[in-house]
Amino acid sequence: MAQFNFENSPSPPSPQASAQLLPEAIRQGSPVGPRLVGGTSFTGKSALDLAQIQILAQACLQGLDAARQVVFGWQRQGQSLEDIYLQGITPCARLLGDWWCSDRLDFAMTTIASTHLQQLLHDFSAEFLHETPAQSNGLSLLLMTEPGAQHSMGLLMLSEFFKRAGWLVTLGVPQDMAEFKRLFQSEWFDAVGISVSTDRHLDAMNSVLPQLLAGADNLAVRLFVGGPMAHVAPHRLVGMPGQVVAQDAPGTVAWLKLQMALPLAKGV
Repeated sequence: MAQFNFENSPSPPSPQASAQLLPEAIRQGSPVGPRLVGGTSFTGKSALDLAQIQILAQACLQGLDAARQVVFGWQRQGQSLEDIYLQGITPCARLLGDWWCSDRLDFAMTTIASTHLQQLLHDFSAEFLHETPAQSNGLSLLLMTEPGAQHSMGLLMLSEFFKRAGWLVTLGVPQDMAEFKRLFQSEWFDAVGISVSTDRHLDAMNSVLPQLLAGADNLAVRLFVGGPMAHVAPHRLVGMPGQVVAQDAPGTVAWLKLQMALPLAKGV
C-alpha cells in the first residue's frame, strides 16, 4: 500500500493557490455521489477502472460522506469489499500520492483525503470481516510500522485481512524506538510484521531486532518485513532479520499461513 512522507515537503500554499491545485472536477464544483457511480455506465459487475478510482479520490477531497457514497455505489454494482479494498482504495491511495508529487494537491488536501480514505476502512470493518468470516486459528500477530511512521493505512488494511482469516491482531504505530521495543515485548506473538516506508530507522531496527527476537516470549516467533520499501527498494531490507514480503494483503496472509506450517529456519 502507498504511504507518503511529508517531512521534507515545502510549506503548504495559500488558499488561493490551493484552489488551483484541485482536480478539475472539484474546481468546477462537480458533485461526486451515487449518480456518478450508479451503474448507468456499467453492465453488471466490472473491474474498477481508473475513472472510478479518480471519482473516489475526488470524493475523498470533498468529504467523508461523499467517499462513503462512492463505496456504496460500487457495492450496488456488485463489488465485494475485498474488491473495493484491493482494486479501489489501494490504487486510490497511490493516485493521491501521485497527485501530491505532481503538485496537483497540496499537503493539507492530501492529508485530508488520505484520512478520509483510511476512515473508510474503519467504517466498513465490521461488514468486511463478515463477508467471508473464518474461525479463530488461535494464532496472534503483531503488525506495526517503523518508529515515527506518518501513515499506517496499508498496515490497517493488512490487519483487516488477517483478522478475517482468524488471526488475533495487535496493531501498533510506535512513535519512537522505545515504543517499538515495548510493543514487540508486550506479549506472546506467533508472528510479527513490520511495515517500512523510509530508511530512517533501518540501522536502528537492524541492531535491535536480533536482541528482541532473542528475548521474545516466543523464541519461534516468525518475523516478516513489508511496506512500501519492500516494493520499491527491497534490497535495502536484505540485512533485516525477518523475511521480506512484497505481496498484496491476501497474498501476505496466504504466505504467512504457509510459513506457520513449516519448521522455523535457523537464523530467521
